[in-house]
Amino acid sequence: MSTQGGARFQAAVVPVTPFQQNCLLIWDSSSMKGAVIDPGGDVPRIKSAIEEVGMEVEQIILTHGHIDHAGGADEMREIYGCQIIGPHEDDLFLLEGLEKQGQEYGIAGSRNVMPDQWLNEGDSVKMAGLDWEIFHCPGHSPGSVVFFCDSGRFAIVGDVIFEGSVGRTDLPRGDHDALIASIKEKLLPLGDDIQFVPGHGGASTFGKERRTNPFLQ
Repeated sequence: MSTQGGARFQAAVVPVTPFQQNCLLIWDSSSMKGAVIDPGGDVPRIKSAIEEVGMEVEQIILTHGHIDHAGGADEMREIYGCQIIGPHEDDLFLLEGLEKQGQEYGIAGSRNVMPDQWLNEGDSVKMAGLDWEIFHCPGHSPGSVVFFCDSGRFAIVGDVIFEGSVGRTDLPRGDHDALIASIKEKLLPLGDDIQFVPGHGGASTFGKERRTNPFLQ
């Protein structure tokens, strides 16, 4: 995928936890520095994938606070000595309850975690050598955030939207109307060509979902 300044970034998906969550590795192919997004668990598997691609971990990024996305973040921070960035502070109650969630869902080794930096609407972060704009997209969880790289025409959406579906809203502090508003008012206007990787399942584009996703019709 082409990006700003002639640089390029690469990405790899590592399925983790019984929920088959897409932990995403993204890195600058010239410097090999990058980020781990949503390390929900199975930390040894993520670590092996990092070693396989030869990436230097600069930061850990969280799209939201659910167990399958954040349960391994604290352990990863301990291993790599880097910061955890995101999500929005409205997911604090979830991050403070990760150990309990892990016991309930059978995800061993989950730890409560406090990020080094919260994210808000309009913030930007540097990741894999590129600038990513932050959109606060509540609904699936109150603190869900989406990362958008305009130069790469690429988005990391967590569980906000999927290929053919949207995030569930029957979990604590979920809000279906807020979720649909987040997608229609913030994400779809970015452009039909935007490719995205969701927290579960395959990649898609905003255009395909605008045309065919039954939850958006």
